[in-house]
Amino acid sequence: MAERTVEIASKHGLHARPATLFTQTVAKSGVPVQISKASGRTVNAASILGVISLGIEHGDTVTLVSEDPASDALLDELAALLASDLDAE
Repeated sequence: MAERTVEIASKHGLHARPATLFTQTVAKSGVPVQISKASGRTVNAASILGVISLGIEHGDTVTLVSEDPASDALLDELAALLASDLDAE
């Protein structure tokens, strides 16, 4: 199992636009990934509604987990995405 913990850099958290970029990246990969907030539940990272429902704000820490043996590179890519300010792009 691969896991990454990352602090959200987007100034407004994972609202619609950054959440869409994130979930589309997960969905395109075809690799099952779960995302959870430190104090919240775990959801499918490819689900826009699931990700938005977590209420992830700027500075929150999230954990990405995948049991796929080939998920290391994807989790690195997703962690880098979340660690950048997606609102600035």
